[in-house]
Amino acid sequence: MTTPRQIPAISVLLQQPAIAERVAREGHTAVVDALRLAADTWRAGVAAGTPGAVDASGWITTETLRALDAAAAPSLRPLLNATGVILHTNLGRAPLAASAAANAAAVAGGYSNLEYDLHTGARGHRHVHTEGLLCELTGAEAAVITNNNAAATWLVLATLAQGREVIVSRGELVEIGGGFRVPDIMAQSGAILREVGTTNRTRASDYAAAIGDRTALLLRVHPSNFRMEGFTERPDLADLTTLARRFDLPVFEDQGSGWLGLPHTGGWPIALHEEPSVRDSIAAGGDLVAFSGDKLLGGPQAGIIVGRRDLVDRLRRHPLMRAVRADKQTYAALESTLALWQREPAWTEIPVARMLLSPVDAIDARAHALANQMRSEVGSGAIGSDFTFEVIAGFSTIGGGSAPQASLPTRLVSIRSATRTADAIESALRLGSRPVIARIQQDAVLLDLRTIAPEDDQSLARAVAQSLK
Repeated sequence: MTTPRQIPAISVLLQQPAIAERVAREGHTAVVDALRLAADTWRAGVAAGTPGAVDASGWITTETLRALDAAAAPSLRPLLNATGVILHTNLGRAPLAASAAANAAAVAGGYSNLEYDLHTGARGHRHVHTEGLLCELTGAEAAVITNNNAAATWLVLATLAQGREVIVSRGELVEIGGGFRVPDIMAQSGAILREVGTTNRTRASDYAAAIGDRTALLLRVHPSNFRMEGFTERPDLADLTTLARRFDLPVFEDQGSGWLGLPHTGGWPIALHEEPSVRDSIAAGGDLVAFSGDKLLGGPQAGIIVGRRDLVDRLRRHPLMRAVRADKQTYAALESTLALWQREPAWTEIPVARMLLSPVDAIDARAHALANQMRSEVGSGAIGSDFTFEVIAGFSTIGGGSAPQASLPTRLVSIRSATRTADAIESALRLGSRPVIARIQQDAVLLDLRTIAPEDDQSLARAVAQSLK
């Protein structure tokens, strides 16, 4: 039986080629610490009567290399989203288009003209990189970018309504993911909340009755993560803007989802027909509209504010702007994403748009091909016979607080096992070297290819097979 005395000295272990290479790459201290920890683990196993590997030197070396690899691996990792939730908040919401990711990487890797005017050689402004595109796509006069939509709402309220009243319908005092509540952000901005109407019915006359000397603006909030049905009423944005003009007040809409409302010859999903459009809100007279960059727009995390130039100029001059402004990578990715939205043939290069527009027949063909490949990858032996792969009908969701309760028809690859539970299979997929995030239904693990890029189908099949083996 191996004894603790048979463990080579650390100085001897450091001379092994694999260990010496890690010293050169990661430093003497880190490697020595890992070697000592592995040696202590070996000693503890021997003391407990578990000899472990026969060769102490080999075991300690292997464990040291494994520990160094684990320590060097980033916590934030790419994965395969097979849940069918297009804008999955926990999984990073919208994946970037290839051109947007490449532009962000190019800008991040060096210097850029973020705030430098190449024509004049003088200091410039970062907003010029996206403002023109946003104005063209939404019909607004001006635009400004923040690091997310909550920051955009905070900036607008702090700039236009600090110490004054903001009138909002009681039915729009929503809470979205992460505990973000409209009344809380309003309190932090210094604005005073003035609720009107009832939970299910608010009329333009309710806003009119609440307007007074202390009123700063009228706020309209899109209830993005729920839908109210039945005996309900809500004034159109055009009705609110008409009322606001009588009292010389601005109307601010926190739209959230960022649906541009652009026409498409192939037709967008019916679920989006009820989503408010940024372009429609500007056309209806909205003075400022805020929305997210990483939802239906399909770009990076950002808060985008479009609207009247005089109001946008006030936002840019507010001291809070410096605290919430977006960085150069965000501008680079956002500009590339907006450029794709300018050209209808390029829309499917935006992953979110491609997922929304994917026909169920195309997903069905991919699902059958994937099921066949997984059968082949898993094999026909004892392990392979333990699993069944079947293509079934199902539904995808948009997610991200957009089009609540909406569903898109899809095809799912169902994985079942005679000996393993669905929870065990899901866990194996999630903990694999290439994590696969799936969903469980009726004791089957379901993979939805709507949220898998076609070029990742082969990677998904291999990742599933490796996890199941």
